[in-house]
Amino acid sequence: FSDWVDAVWDLEFTERKPLDEIAEEEFAVSGHNIWATLGVNGVSVKSLVAVLSYFILAGKAKAANVQQRVNGLHAASIYLLLLGIPGSIANKVFHEVLLDTCADLTSHCWPQDSGKKRKKDGLKSSQTDGKRSKPQRKDAEMEVDDEEEEEEELHFSGQDLMKIRDAVVLLVQSLLRLLETFQLKDRPQSTSNCMQIFCKLLYFEPVVGELNFAALQDITKLKSVPEMAFYGLQLLLRSMAHDYLRIGIAGDFCRKSLSLRRVFHQLLYVILMMNKGNRGKPSLLVTSQAILSTRDQAIHFVCHLVTELKEMAPPFLQILLQHICFQMVEKSEYRSHGAQAVAMLTSQMESSGYACFIKWLSNFSRSSKVMVHRLFSIDVVMVLLEQPERQPEECPDPELACFLPHKFLIQSLLFARRMDNSPTVQGHALNCLAQCLELPSFNVTRAIHNLFAASEFENILRTSLETGVKALFTHLTKQIFIQKNKNLALLLRRVEDSKTNVRKSALVGLLKHAVIPMSWENLSTLSERCRDSAVSVKKKALQCVGELLAAKPECNMVQRVWLQGVVPAVVDSENSVQEKALEALDQVVLSQVKQYSASRHLDASQRLTWDLLGLLCHECQNLSRYFSRAFTIWSKQNKFSPSFITNLISHTEADHAAGAWLLLSKVVASSPKLPYGKILDAWDNMISSKAVSVPTCCHILSVMGDIAAHLNEDTKDRIIKDLMCWLKSFTLSLEVISASVETLLQFGRSEDVKETQAFLNQHCGELVSVCEAYLASIILSEKGAENLNEELMVKHLHTLGVASLHCPSKVGKRTVLLVESVLTTHSVKLEMPASLPLSQFKTNSLSTKVRAHGVITLGKLCLQHEELVQKYLPVFARELEVGTEVAVRNNVVVIMCDLCVRYTNIVDHYIPNISTCLRDNEAVIREQTLIMLTNLLQEEFVKWKGSLFFRFMSALVDPVPAIASLCEYCLVHLLLKKNPEMFSVHFIECIFHFNSYNKHKSYNKFPQSEREKVLFSLKGAHHCDKRFRIYRFLLEHFTDTQRFNITNKINQTILACFADEELPLDADGAAILSETFKILSLKEMKLQSISAGTAGPAGEEPEEENMANMAKAVIQAAQKKVVSQVQKKAFIENTVPLIISLKSLLEQKRSPVLRDLMAYLQVTMQDYRNEVKECFAGDEQLAAEVEFALKTAEKEREMEEQLENCSLTGDGRIPTAQCTVCNISRSWSKC
Repeated sequence: FSDWVDAVWDLEFTERKPLDEIAEEEFAVSGHNIWATLGVNGVSVKSLVAVLSYFILAGKAKAANVQQRVNGLHAASIYLLLLGIPGSIANKVFHEVLLDTCADLTSHCWPQDSGKKRKKDGLKSSQTDGKRSKPQRKDAEMEVDDEEEEEEELHFSGQDLMKIRDAVVLLVQSLLRLLETFQLKDRPQSTSNCMQIFCKLLYFEPVVGELNFAALQDITKLKSVPEMAFYGLQLLLRSMAHDYLRIGIAGDFCRKSLSLRRVFHQLLYVILMMNKGNRGKPSLLVTSQAILSTRDQAIHFVCHLVTELKEMAPPFLQILLQHICFQMVEKSEYRSHGAQAVAMLTSQMESSGYACFIKWLSNFSRSSKVMVHRLFSIDVVMVLLEQPERQPEECPDPELACFLPHKFLIQSLLFARRMDNSPTVQGHALNCLAQCLELPSFNVTRAIHNLFAASEFENILRTSLETGVKALFTHLTKQIFIQKNKNLALLLRRVEDSKTNVRKSALVGLLKHAVIPMSWENLSTLSERCRDSAVSVKKKALQCVGELLAAKPECNMVQRVWLQGVVPAVVDSENSVQEKALEALDQVVLSQVKQYSASRHLDASQRLTWDLLGLLCHECQNLSRYFSRAFTIWSKQNKFSPSFITNLISHTEADHAAGAWLLLSKVVASSPKLPYGKILDAWDNMISSKAVSVPTCCHILSVMGDIAAHLNEDTKDRIIKDLMCWLKSFTLSLEVISASVETLLQFGRSEDVKETQAFLNQHCGELVSVCEAYLASIILSEKGAENLNEELMVKHLHTLGVASLHCPSKVGKRTVLLVESVLTTHSVKLEMPASLPLSQFKTNSLSTKVRAHGVITLGKLCLQHEELVQKYLPVFARELEVGTEVAVRNNVVVIMCDLCVRYTNIVDHYIPNISTCLRDNEAVIREQTLIMLTNLLQEEFVKWKGSLFFRFMSALVDPVPAIASLCEYCLVHLLLKKNPEMFSVHFIECIFHFNSYNKHKSYNKFPQSEREKVLFSLKGAHHCDKRFRIYRFLLEHFTDTQRFNITNKINQTILACFADEELPLDADGAAILSETFKILSLKEMKLQSISAGTAGPAGEEPEEENMANMAKAVIQAAQKKVVSQVQKKAFIENTVPLIISLKSLLEQKRSPVLRDLMAYLQVTMQDYRNEVKECFAGDEQLAAEVEFALKTAEKEREMEEQLENCSLTGDGRIPTAQCTVCNISRSWSKC
């Protein structure tokens, strides 16, 4: 036995030495009476420690059963108790390795997956070896390194776990008793190990109730293991405190500081919810209630230590806070909890220390290389703003006092991130800026308002005027106004940012609670976002306009913005957006229609409803079509009950009757039963009164037309008679004339088509005759033009055009000639040459307005007579070319496009004449032409033939931004969806067309007049920006497949033609070749599947690290690798030979295009930086030149970065965030 004891000591307790089976059984049986056995048998301490180590190492084994683990824990407890007996060191009981093994035995004996897998039979005890099972994947709280081997696991019953848990408690209590008497001040490694062990035990089990961090506690009354662990950390610090009192400040201050530093270092990862192993980077713990509870307890413990240790703790609390910031991860959940921890810890700091931390945080928030640092700084600012504001007077250092107010956090940290390089950070900052307005702090709200509003200037103005310092006021006011305007302009730009999350966040920050001036320009930006390309932005914009309307229901401007945003969304392509818009309209409009009583005032919601309907009747009539769509959907849902109709009709006699008639005109068609008497009374009142507004008249006429089928014949006859008298009076507005004729059609409609046509021939024919007689009296009379009433003439022309559409047989040749004569004069023969334009006739005395309406009427006559179309189309086309009257030419465009719908084959030859108007001198004609052609292309009445596509492209660079934006919308959202290959098919021809190059055998060969060539040419250096704006627009909407194919096609159709000298390298050819290299160098030309991966996190939104995203990332990486290889192969095989040939050719001709070729290679070879020699194996000189160019560009970029860093730090006295972070990293390394 003595030999076995000596062998165990020689191994220094690192291995388990086998024991004789009989001796092992004897020790196991008599373990409860070990002291009696020692006394009787005279066993030495050395032998006892060796035996205890045997049980300890047996329990530590992974395959140990329950009894071995319990025995090991008990043996460890006994050893720790022996160490606590005075004289244990003298008797050589202490051994550092064995002490560390005993202290850490809990992590080996307690099953890590005990809470995950249990036996179904909880009462069955496994005294012997438990049943083996196959290795299972652990969903443990900590991530396991891939290098660790999976061992076979044991299953433990609930009773088994309770036994092990009791033994663990006994061991921890023994360790605490040891620390109360046994000093570890001279054994830093053991102290550090104990700290790590106690921090692990914090996760052992949940704690019931609140923890008590009292300095002196009864160990037996500590109920939970985490509570014991916190007490153990206190004991380690308290042992230093005893020495501090005994040997003085100078002797032990450093030692105690080191101990506190180590405790904070260990608790850092508990606060961060990470698992820090002995090697490798820390791994995240799966957030659960237990993990969060442990984190909160650790934070409270740190706060307790800061309170207890006073002067010693603040420096290390600063380091702890900096490390929390520095080691934070990107996941939003962890950032949120981390920011809360920072807020709780900073609440324990004095104002000076708090100011120092804010100063450091300000530098940290400008970390240029790590996006998560900037994100987390925003999160920290948000939680700090929720704390009570500290006053500058609380800080003794005046240089630090400026960091205390919340204004600094908002304007210098939060708002500064609005210009961040990362769209994710931009969006988060703007979103948080809006959230700040929800905080109860007045100072926070005022600080945000001061970024945009001029509220501070009133006080400055009064003060400056009183003191007479006008010059100073003028200078300061000007500078502050300029800065605030810049802030506002920047936010407006962010609303139109290319990244969805930035636009969505900017919307909230821009207009929430009237942070910025309530101007139409600012508010209209919000309504425009309701038509954003991203669904989430549209929904957020709809929500914002709703909140704005709720906050300012009486503001006319806000009401218009709400209508402009919500009503068009009813026809959105996304169903969820439609539903949101319909829900908003239902809530604000329909649900507020209640019974009207003149004796009862309308509440605020009802007033808002009728105000909105009033706007729809007058200022926002352009939204009528979208509003009607909403009622079409609602009618299918049976929204309009009889009580709703009754309530609505009660409002037709109120002051806001216009809105009531608008609603009634929308719902009457889907309402079977109506009080016709009240509607007829309103009709009689309208006929006899002249005070009814035009929109209301139109709505009443619409209602009358819808109820016509339900009226008796006598009533119908009376209404028809009223209508005819009304129309023949020619006192109505043009809108009411059109509505009246439409209502007349409704009253004459019957099941028999012939009867309907007979009715129209009778009544509409009568109107045509009356109009014809009037025109004859003016045109054929010698003095008719002298007494001409322009308004009356226009009304007759309009009535003639509208009526003639319903009775084409009643339109004779005389009628056509009379209308034609409106455009000429009676002294000219009415039979005119087909090619003679309207403007070339002898000038008559009729105004442009009359002639413009004459063109519209003539167009309506043409719609019913094909022979007139053949006759007047050439006249219309010539008028577009040489006409001088804007209104006439504008109406000609409308008429020709309308004729194209009915007579497609005839008008198709004149589409080039119409499209030429896209370069008209008048913006209104360009816009009208763009809209009309888009409609024809959508309905496929017109095809993309000839020069039409290129003329559309020229509208992208229209001098009026609104027209260019409209063109972009039409192309992308209306036309590209119908023809996805449209852009890629025409791209190469755009290069030749806009440079007016026609020497290629295939491209730019469609017929054009010299006038059209000059009109649409973008040739020359002064148009270079316009051409590349078009190229970029097209490439941005390419797919990667189209980009890859267009690159190969450029090689074949342009580069190869110049390399083979099929195209001459003259001045025009050199311009084409130079432009081609510049196009190939564009970033939009790169495949997105490759370039998106190199953009880094700055261009992407943070993703949750779940299995789906990991799988997606793996697939994307694989795709990127494959695509990169394919692209590289195509570049080497197809492009490189052409480049080598062209370089040789350009060198021979000493062409300046050589510079563009090398610039293209420099951009392209960035992706193949280490493969230059492989790519240009056939031309070593070219490879060397490319490598040199790449190195030169690299040096220039490095110099630019250095200059940028210098400009950020000013004179160099303020350290950058990176430098600060490096210093922090060194601080823990000393541990």
